Amino acid sequence: MTRDLTPLHHRLSRGLGMARSLIIYWRPGRQRGLKRLYAEFAGPGDLAFDVGAHLGDRTAAFAALGARVVALEPQPHLYRWLTRLLGRHPRVALLPCAAGAQVGEATLAMSRATPTVSTLATHWRESIGQHNQGFQAVRWEDELRVPVTSLDALIAEHGLPRFCKIDVEGFEDEVLAGLSQPVEAVSVEFVAGSLEVAKRCITRLTALGDYRFNAIAGEQRRFLWSDWRSADSASHWLAEGASDLASGDLYARLASAPSFSSPRHQQEPSR
Repeated sequence: MTRDLTPLHHRLSRGLGMARSLIIYWRPGRQRGLKRLYAEFAGPGDLAFDVGAHLGDRTAAFAALGARVVALEPQPHLYRWLTRLLGRHPRVALLPCAAGAQVGEATLAMSRATPTVSTLATHWRESIGQHNQGFQAVRWEDELRVPVTSLDALIAEHGLPRFCKIDVEGFEDEVLAGLSQPVEAVSVEFVAGSLEVAKRCITRLTALGDYRFNAIAGEQRRFLWSDWRSADSASHWLAEGASDLASGDLYARLASAPSFSSPRHQQEPSR
């Protein structure tokens, strides 16, 4: 009799994806670089939000700097790992949910082999492979209804964060749509082939406050620009192709932030 091994194949694919993520995000030396990067955004007594926490490498860095952290991860298998890694940390609150424009539910499309690119963004998922070669082989085999909160709801419950990191695969603008007041500093992921998402994030942030912008390429930990740029300048950079970068993070910081006048631009290079 032939046995149906499909569930085993699923587990093996997901297991390999998890192993890859653990190696990438928890490799030796990575935490040191992350702490140097985030030291100007989060410190003792501060609150940080990690929206799209994945395996919690950023959450761990914020907490190591003395900040309280609220970390969101809607993927059940990732959330279980996140709980194992950080669930007992006294300054970390883990929430098994996503974030969006409003509180409710949404369908999460999950990739077994590449769990880092699971997403709530239906149009992004359907089109990104046409515009970014790095996504052409990605498959979103599974779907799951997940609870969704909003940044406003999180603020109402936990307080106003000093820093909010958002990495949710093409859904960053929807997350910011659920924010109605300025946060001192924010980071959002940008990806080649969908740079309009980051441009919409700039538009939303500038509607909330007077922000200046900088960027980091890929998983590096140093800013691209020696000066923090205006919204128009950052939008123009994205419109021109973001220096042909495959991906990275766009940082926004209120011009009135207390430590803005002396940012630490010289982070340790990625290793």
